[in-house]
Amino acid sequence: MKNRVIEQVIYDNLPEELKKLTENFTGRERDIVLLSSLGVLSNCFPNIKGIYDGDAVYPNLYTLIIAPPASGKGVMNYSRILIEKIHNTILEDSRTEKSECEESKKKGKNKENKQGVCPNIQVKIVPANISTSELYSFLGNSNHGLLIMESEADTLSNMMNNDWSNYSDVLRKCFHHEPLSIARKVEDLYEEISSPKLSMVISGTPGQLKPFLKSRENGLYSRFIIYSFDELAEFKNVFELKAKNNDLIFKKIADEIFKLYGKLSSLGKPVTFEFTEIQNKRFIKTMDFIWKDIVELHTAAFLPNLNRHALMMFRIAMILTVLRNKESISDKEKIVCGNRDFLIALQLIQTILRHSQHVFDSMETGLLSTQDEEILDELPIIFARSQIVTVGNDKGIPTRTIDDKLVQWQSKRVIKKQCKGFYKKL
Repeated sequence: MKNRVIEQVIYDNLPEELKKLTENFTGRERDIVLLSSLGVLSNCFPNIKGIYDGDAVYPNLYTLIIAPPASGKGVMNYSRILIEKIHNTILEDSRTEKSECEESKKKGKNKENKQGVCPNIQVKIVPANISTSELYSFLGNSNHGLLIMESEADTLSNMMNNDWSNYSDVLRKCFHHEPLSIARKVEDLYEEISSPKLSMVISGTPGQLKPFLKSRENGLYSRFIIYSFDELAEFKNVFELKAKNNDLIFKKIADEIFKLYGKLSSLGKPVTFEFTEIQNKRFIKTMDFIWKDIVELHTAAFLPNLNRHALMMFRIAMILTVLRNKESISDKEKIVCGNRDFLIALQLIQTILRHSQHVFDSMETGLLSTQDEEILDELPIIFARSQIVTVGNDKGIPTRTIDDKLVQWQSKRVIKKQCKGFYKKL
């Protein structure tokens, strides 16, 4: 069984901007464009916050696409266009400010700047191949957060293997906007960041996953929206008209996002995002149902992923609501999630959660759970899918969960597919 694609009903109901960004793509590529665009946009809406579990949270998301080479995941890079104008403007303005300050110092005109310290360069996008101290510095200088975007996960993996650039703990804290501080005498560095905001959009192959995340228990894994698949993309018509228009479409939407960023960044105080009371109850009921399903039918070690995916759902709903209300949002003190955006976010996060669970299970040591061993013991050496479905249903296990187990057991080399619908125990 292949990991699910994102349901058509989600695309039918997206805000217009996301519809336009995704309509020229199909299948896996369309899913990648949607998820990477959400990841980039999560760092494009300053002064938008919500209250979640008693804490202020912002739209920032971590997105990770896992697929083989030549699978089409390169379309992720289109989403970078959405933030480039913001990044370039912030960079050029800060360079100009720094240059004017330094020129003023040379001429002795800057009497107010008695210490002779000019502002640091500000950016919106930072590379993954950066030292921990540099990341702290850019985060500290940023007014509204940063984006790390890399098309090769091993760039991050290489950083995590160095003492001077192992910023895994920074990534974990930034996800929840936890305070950061660093002091290094040699570099004359002291930085305190009370509420860091960081978004990430990363892609890589399955082989690049483990060196980057190390293990599924270190907490970084559970902070990512993970989308994985193993199909290879067919060779496509690279001269097709719609392929030529993709840059133009993204640049046009990027201009709208740039204007919205300017309006939101100039606000005196944040706009607060909220669910309705009915949505709150539906949210709790759905997450409680999934929690019980994980406890009864899977491993409890996956529960931290559910807890953080619930927060991701809240953030996705926040992003959709901002886009839906972009014309009037700067005039409001709060925005309430519409039912359409609530349902999109809820359905989307459930699909994403299944991707995360599949990858989580594939990262196991290869040992089977007691339940899995019991199921296999009841099957003959060569068995049909219908047989294992029957065994699973007798134990109260849904058919979709059995299909997931078949995929996991093949990756662990516990079974081998003989032909369509038939498997052999190894």
